Amino acid sequence: MDTEVSSRVALTVTDGVATVLLDRPEKMNALDPAMFEAILAAGTELMDRDDVGAVVLTGAGRAFCAGLDFGSFAAMADGGGDRVVVPREPLGAAGALAQQVVHVWSLVPAPVIAAVHGVAFGGGLQIALGADIRLVAPDAQLSLMEIQWGICPDMCGTQLLPELVGRDVAKELALTGRRISGTEAARIGLATREVADPLAAALELAGEIAGHSRTATRATKRLLDLAGRVPLAEGLAAEQTEIGALIGSPEQAAVVRRRLGSA
Repeated sequence: MDTEVSSRVALTVTDGVATVLLDRPEKMNALDPAMFEAILAAGTELMDRDDVGAVVLTGAGRAFCAGLDFGSFAAMADGGGDRVVVPREPLGAAGALAQQVVHVWSLVPAPVIAAVHGVAFGGGLQIALGADIRLVAPDAQLSLMEIQWGICPDMCGTQLLPELVGRDVAKELALTGRRISGTEAARIGLATREVADPLAAALELAGEIAGHSRTATRATKRLLDLAGRVPLAEGLAAEQTEIGALIGSPEQAAVVRRRLGSA
């Protein structure tokens, strides 16, 4: 089933795998107000869909996402930054539109895989950071380049990047705007792994994940997202709550019968 969220983003669901395509290839999927709104609309739709077991997030054409378009930077220079920094009704922990297009992927109950090719600059890289897993082409170029435009990362990047690469490496990347390859991104932990064809690999992985118990994959995502963010006792208690709900449930019982029947 296809859903055209807008002319900027297309959402497709096939066999339990949702593909979210940033679809502004003539601008390397750069972020303008319409793109922000369309990405958020796709994410919020997936928050409520029970037919999705995994999500693939990717970009059309030769890039994942080149970050803010030049028009947004020009607006900042002219004192129109309020067109970029847009507060609104909070979505989870995020109170600004630019943050919500990243944070929404942690609120989607199904695991989200970013397939990154070409460039992922600034806001584009931060959108990829919002995914649960990042598969990156070796020759992809990634950068938190906000510092080179006289601003700071403001799309959850300052909060997400240190967890992946360490605080010191995060500071080096954010304070220089240095470009790194997909190969280096995988080496330092920014990417989950490098693959020759990120989209094909992401779809294959998403299909595998979607084939598992949906309640189990969603519980696992919730638990892993708690790790290091809540006290250990709270995380361990959450494990017991989740496993208690899973054991003996109709879906878990069906999985056991299926596996025993194929043994």
